[in-house]
Amino acid sequence: MLPKSKSVHSPPDSTAAGSTSTADGSADPADDADGGRLPPGSGEGTVTPERRGVIEAVAVWSARHRALAISGWLVLVVLAVLSSMPVTGDAARAVDPGEAGRAQQLVEAQRSGDSIRENVLIQSRAADGDRQFAADPELRAATEDLVAELRREPGAVRDLGSPLEGQGRRWISRDGSSGLVTFEVAGPDDRFEKHYAAAVEAVKQVRERHPGVRLAQAGDRSLSEAVNEGIKDDFRRAETTSLPLTLLVLLAVFGSLIAAGIPLLLSATTVAAAFGLLQLVSHWVPFNSAASSIVLLIGMAVGIDYSLFSLRRVREERAAGHSVREALRITARTSGHAVVASGLTVMVCMVGLLFTGVDVFKGLTAGTVLVVGLAVLGSVTVLPALLAALGDRVDKARIPWLGRRRIAAQESHFWGRVAGSVVRRPLIAGTSAAVALLVMALPALGIRLQDAAVTASLPPGASAAVDAATDMQEQFPGSATAARVVIDRTDGASADTPRIRESIAELHEQAADSGGALREPITAVPVGDAMVVRVPLAGAVTDPAADRALTALRDQALPAAFGTVEGVEYAVAGKTAMPHDFAERVNSRTPVVFAFILGLAFLLLMVVFRSWTIPLASILLNLLSIGAAYGVLAWVFQDGNLEALLGFNSYGGVVSWLPLFMFIILFGLSMDYHIFILSRIRERWLAGAGPREAVVGGIAASAGVVSGAALIMIGVFSVFLTLSAIEYKMLGLGMASAILIDATVVRGVLLPAVMSLLGERAWRLPPPLRRGPGTSAPPAPGPRTPEPM
Repeated sequence: MLPKSKSVHSPPDSTAAGSTSTADGSADPADDADGGRLPPGSGEGTVTPERRGVIEAVAVWSARHRALAISGWLVLVVLAVLSSMPVTGDAARAVDPGEAGRAQQLVEAQRSGDSIRENVLIQSRAADGDRQFAADPELRAATEDLVAELRREPGAVRDLGSPLEGQGRRWISRDGSSGLVTFEVAGPDDRFEKHYAAAVEAVKQVRERHPGVRLAQAGDRSLSEAVNEGIKDDFRRAETTSLPLTLLVLLAVFGSLIAAGIPLLLSATTVAAAFGLLQLVSHWVPFNSAASSIVLLIGMAVGIDYSLFSLRRVREERAAGHSVREALRITARTSGHAVVASGLTVMVCMVGLLFTGVDVFKGLTAGTVLVVGLAVLGSVTVLPALLAALGDRVDKARIPWLGRRRIAAQESHFWGRVAGSVVRRPLIAGTSAAVALLVMALPALGIRLQDAAVTASLPPGASAAVDAATDMQEQFPGSATAARVVIDRTDGASADTPRIRESIAELHEQAADSGGALREPITAVPVGDAMVVRVPLAGAVTDPAADRALTALRDQALPAAFGTVEGVEYAVAGKTAMPHDFAERVNSRTPVVFAFILGLAFLLLMVVFRSWTIPLASILLNLLSIGAAYGVLAWVFQDGNLEALLGFNSYGGVVSWLPLFMFIILFGLSMDYHIFILSRIRERWLAGAGPREAVVGGIAASAGVVSGAALIMIGVFSVFLTLSAIEYKMLGLGMASAILIDATVVRGVLLPAVMSLLGERAWRLPPPLRRGPGTSAPPAPGPRTPEPM
């Protein structure tokens, strides 16, 4: 066995042959005099220079030409940031999937704006619930005033409907207590903002003149504005909160200001370069603000993770007596390979999103692939250069009472003892942990995928428009979020014809005969050569009742009204149709995405570890942790537990895109830890340690950095629980719980149990898949030769 004072992968001598170091700890070029010779006991066996490959060569070159590597990285970042400047034109726009997307394209083809409809609910502020709109002079006076005020600005609104107009009964609630005023905000585009502001001001003035009457506005523009502002505020808070939290964790992990600053520096420059390139790519690939925030968080997470892995390994090698240059060489050969493998896994997993065929996922995929690829590139180029330039100065500016212990980079005694206990009784420990995770996953069996309506997304009081839409939903179901039927002529002529108007009028009869599925008021306005018809639907916008109403509109009402009209095409969009079609597309493609990711992940891990049992076990362990996270998500948000603690109101479902998104992101990110830990275990096994000894040593050596990286991501995603939108609370809880489960139960208990049960078999390919001679481990302890690549 190697001396206890050395790490298991360290050579007996304190420095590599022929290596020297300067007084400040930085490496001298003479450190490379051995020409890349592998030190004895390094855990890599007899490896040819070609086998060591590109990663080590790039890292060694960067360490030797540190100024060129650092300046080259900065030039790359600057060029990436400036890359979009020569390209002009509008950014690409996402098209919704299914029929909703076809309706969207029909409107956009008109090139004359869109139909933007607003609604104002009018009801008494008095507690007397028996007051009727038709007989209440105060309510009628406020309605007359509002209609007159809206018409005061010439051309600001059109198609104004109210209880005072013809067929006014359609604008009075079924119980007769409330009225509704609806109107279109008129164009053209360059005057739309002025017209919308005039309408908002009109509502405000009438509200002030009639203090006893409640006027609540909600519609296309006001609700989208509320949601967009809520998202921006939420992510702004998440970003500003996560950065200091990340810095605190890094200080706790490294105990040094300089060491903690390096991961932040690498992450910040990586994210800046990625977003610069995304500005260029967005001219061809749609990319929205929500995706940009997710890419930012992923970029920070992987950038910090990769830096943590490398920094920790360099510290270990320095503590083992190696020079800075030799420590960087070993780090590139070990942690560097793990970083590249995990980065490739994340990128491959994200590519799986493209199989959904959903436009909004294309930008997210492009952004994630870019930011992860740049993080990998930075970790094998500029990071070794920085560490070579700093030498032992990387540990300067220590944190009092914490710095000395953290800088020592000691193994985790706690996780070492846990792993030791597990490998002594692997079957009992592994079975207990697996059963616990399966029990946690049980609620996921009844998971109901349903997007949150805008009235359920934000909590009460977060937005006046959302609160208005909630009250409007009670009196006039579906009016604020009505289905949008786009009607167009196939010959390119105007659809605003008497025959089509007759068919639109027939929809009123269809609504009356729909058993309450289709509601009033139904309105229609021309948009270019097309007609846009609004049909309020029963239900809570995205619930099963709303989906049934949408089906009734698409399959019964519209064919009955337009089936005999020749040369007409129509499609239904809106706040019910879009999430319905989106969920149908995603659910239909999910098996393909899962098969792609699992298959490629298996192949990638088999190439990395030259084993078929390791990839299979890795995939099963990941599925267990993700399944448990799904169970937590369903138990909390679908079943309505912890509502008061987390500040949400359950709507009885889980956002439709979240399970697939969580699967892809978690499968990729958790592989960071998994590959890193397995690499440390494999090193010890190759160095001659027994299977169980290798498991305990590998987990103890990697637990500190894995715990630190996991703690950062748990902290970042936990911030999402403080945001207002229920979708982001779900994302935060789902991701944080999955990472917590993965970093503790899976990596601390299940992984050592499985590896202990597999023993020597974990590291062997079956004979048909071997490219070289048999690789049975020698019975006596001593360095093993890895499978030929």
